[in-house]
Amino acid sequence: MISPTDQSPTGMPAAARPRRHRGMVRAAIVVAFALGFLFGAIGFVGFLSQLRSGELKPSSNADGIVVLTGGSSRVSDAMELLANGYGKRLLISGVHPTNGLSDISRTLPDSQRLLACCVDLDRSAVNTRSNAVETRRWAHERGFRSLIVVTSNYHMPRAIVELSHEMPEIELIPFSVIGDKWRDEPWWTSGPTLRLLLSEYAKYLAAEVRVRLADLGLDLRPDGSDQQTEAPPRKPATASAN
Repeated sequence: MISPTDQSPTGMPAAARPRRHRGMVRAAIVVAFALGFLFGAIGFVGFLSQLRSGELKPSSNADGIVVLTGGSSRVSDAMELLANGYGKRLLISGVHPTNGLSDISRTLPDSQRLLACCVDLDRSAVNTRSNAVETRRWAHERGFRSLIVVTSNYHMPRAIVELSHEMPEIELIPFSVIGDKWRDEPWWTSGPTLRLLLSEYAKYLAAEVRVRLADLGLDLRPDGSDQQTEAPPRKPATASAN
């Protein structure tokens, strides 16, 4: 027989209360995970909707062009835009410190004249955020008010977040480079491509949160604090910074 002292005011046995509490906690955790997964999936779909599946020429010319190194054909596509008069000058941001114009010219032999007259190299940037910082410095030094941004389609959303935060007064015109893997097969059928997109989505969310906090005066990652995590390996011409 259960004595009155072993019951709660509602008549529930004292021994049952911890079990009920644990059940409520587990249910709350399951609901939280389910909601997190739902919102994450919706956000991922929104992120994918920003990615272009084909290369479209810029809608207008700009004062300058910036290409963020790290993906195949980014630099060659940017040089083609420069040759076609879409910008007055090109910044290649994220070049390995030991590489110069001569290294790039060996991979782009038809662009030697443009490389000699109209191309600047940024060797300081080691990640997307420092790409944006160096691009801002270059654009301000040149007095540019508009830039065509060249990078891979999956990287473009994060690049625009970082660049627009650093120089909100400059018009940014995206030019997305589409890689061969993206052309050859749907992303959802390729494990490596799916992992790349999920990784980039996480970085994009982190950049959005950091930028919004910075707008509120809370800069949680001062410039350069993440350089070691994305340092570029040495390559013959340009190095991956993103």
